[in-house]
Amino acid sequence: MAFRRKQLARGSFCSRRTLAAGILAAAGAYGTSAEARIVRLEITKVEPAFEGKSFGTVGTYEKLTGKAYGAVDPKARGNRIIQDIDLAPRNAKGEVEYVTDIEIIRPKDGAKSNGTLLVEVVNRGNKLTLRNFNANMPNDGADWNAVKSGGDGFLMKEGYTVIWFGWQADLVAGGNRVRLQVPIAKNRDGSAITGILRSEMVVASATKSLPLSNGFFTARVHTAYPTVSTDNTKPLAGGFLPSLTVRAKENAPRVVIPASEWSFGTCDEGKPAEVNDTNVCLKSGFQPGRLYELIYQAKDPLVLGLGFAALRDVGTFFKFEKKDAAGNANPVYRADNKAIVVGTSQSGRFIRSYLHLGFNADEKGRIAYEGAKPHIGGGLMPLNVRFGHPGRAWGDQIDHLYQAYDFPFHYASQYDPITKRRQGILDRCAANGSCPKLFHVATALEVFEGRQSLGLTDPLGSKDVADPKSVRTFILASTQHSSAPLPLPIAPPYGNCVQQANPNPHTWAMRSLLTELKDWVKTGKTPPESITPRIDNGTLVAPNQVRVPAIPANAYGNVQRPALRYLGNHNPLQVFDFGPLYKAGDSSGIITIEPPKPGVQSYGILVPQADSDGMDAGGVKSIYQQVPIATMMSWNVGRKDRFEDGFCLFQGAYIPFAKSKAEREQTGDPRPSVEERYPTKEAYVQAIRKATEASVKQRMLLEEDARFLIKQAEDEGIRLAP
Repeated sequence: MAFRRKQLARGSFCSRRTLAAGILAAAGAYGTSAEARIVRLEITKVEPAFEGKSFGTVGTYEKLTGKAYGAVDPKARGNRIIQDIDLAPRNAKGEVEYVTDIEIIRPKDGAKSNGTLLVEVVNRGNKLTLRNFNANMPNDGADWNAVKSGGDGFLMKEGYTVIWFGWQADLVAGGNRVRLQVPIAKNRDGSAITGILRSEMVVASATKSLPLSNGFFTARVHTAYPTVSTDNTKPLAGGFLPSLTVRAKENAPRVVIPASEWSFGTCDEGKPAEVNDTNVCLKSGFQPGRLYELIYQAKDPLVLGLGFAALRDVGTFFKFEKKDAAGNANPVYRADNKAIVVGTSQSGRFIRSYLHLGFNADEKGRIAYEGAKPHIGGGLMPLNVRFGHPGRAWGDQIDHLYQAYDFPFHYASQYDPITKRRQGILDRCAANGSCPKLFHVATALEVFEGRQSLGLTDPLGSKDVADPKSVRTFILASTQHSSAPLPLPIAPPYGNCVQQANPNPHTWAMRSLLTELKDWVKTGKTPPESITPRIDNGTLVAPNQVRVPAIPANAYGNVQRPALRYLGNHNPLQVFDFGPLYKAGDSSGIITIEPPKPGVQSYGILVPQADSDGMDAGGVKSIYQQVPIATMMSWNVGRKDRFEDGFCLFQGAYIPFAKSKAEREQTGDPRPSVEERYPTKEAYVQAIRKATEASVKQRMLLEEDARFLIKQAEDEGIRLAP
């Protein structure tokens, strides 16, 4: 059932008594001109980083912790696009303020910096940069604060200054998360703004109570927009009633859960029930492997789009300003600094939306970032939306209906015959000359599961489309969204998936590509050309055209493993109607229809073709794919009662080869065994040497990393997994 809501409030500025008042008080005094900027930097702690370890010729690093206070002119041209900025409380100068956490690691001797500020758009407040580029990091899931060694120290040996800032204002405090504080928008008369909100809920284990914001990605990490009323039986204005439904799969019929069976509040086992406006209770309990959908009327939207302004302002301050308006020194200032912004997954989509909405130039026309590297972040970010849920994603089963894939899809401007619009992600920055040099890096999983092919082709998937001159795209073949940690579980069950997850690493290509991007930004060195699957060479095809080998059950070893089943899966996309106040061309505005109405015509989603081993035929091939001991796949499917036969979200597959010819013949495995491929250790080492030479020549592997991988093969021989 779709609920239609008129705009309940047409707001304007009003004073704010809680969060906004705190922001206004904290910012303090600053300069006279009204423009978007960091007005005050407050560094509260300076300490040795990595327990004082020294890194090559760069030496030791320091860690700085603090906050930056920003002020934005809501009337300035570059800021007016921010949703509800005209309804946010303002200071005495008419500006809207925000506060962002700041963390920095810098060479203690600033003269040994390489002159590159590496600014990470954190993922749900978590810092991932060190894990993405430094090898030998622990697999304990902790962020860099808990990693004392810094791994092999790649970024530090290279002399990068790394800056983290908060952009996401709907995060729960704690867990070392880097956060942003922004005001709440209010109506002109000071009353609360309200609106319809849909919250898709998925749980990993049975529970009776959930935050209203709970989802696969947002579980207990994101704050919830409170409900207008905790009475789920009494209609609100216009006859609106909240609803809770459940279904087994995305395309299954919704089953309405009676209002008598659920309520707003908590009802956890062993605790007294409590009525409140930010939780939901289901008497029978929320069960894993089900999609629950709560539609309710929410209040008090955050001005989330200020996160884009924060990225811009952080970049221009740390790159250009020697000090803030209060005289506090910029601790990383160098006259020749260049800035590169990086972000992974959700944060990669943030970077694409940041560029799409034209934020890379400040009000003085200065370019914030000369380089950008969105990683595994196809689509766009539903941030600049009233009651936005920026933590949501784009699964074929989970989060399928959120605003993660509005047209435009490609960096190049092109015509969309479905929406009748001509757009490209870089249109605005191209118009004012502020586009960065950009490396878009994705895995083949995003092509299978995340509609990444739309960033490679025209909207109908009929032809390849070239990148603009300032862009290169690299698809990491036979990799999953984030490499599975080792050691892999030997026997099923494999979490929610049918097959083992894929450990094929991103690290070696990511290091080489960062080096190439840095050189392009700083010296103008011509970068490598894009490497992707393509229509014109048959490596990017319709889902039903993929040729996957028939890998039987028990094809290797003595463990009872399931056979490979290729079902021609893909993640379809239609245009969704979120109501007349939603601006799809900017992924901005106000949603008034939930769930959205899907259009009839579908975009042309393509996927990678497979080689004879079942791995992706196109894209950047890792050393472990070139010299394989298993089929590494960029897709996996859900097991029974876990969205069965849909994509197993973000997971690829890893299916080892038989050890010997006799073993594979006994089970009928068509793939040559490890023994047949590498009859001796020397044969394996030679294959690694040949593969590393090819990857270095392709500029997808650094020479020092090639030497490491060759020595590893010489020392260890054939490895059971990467």
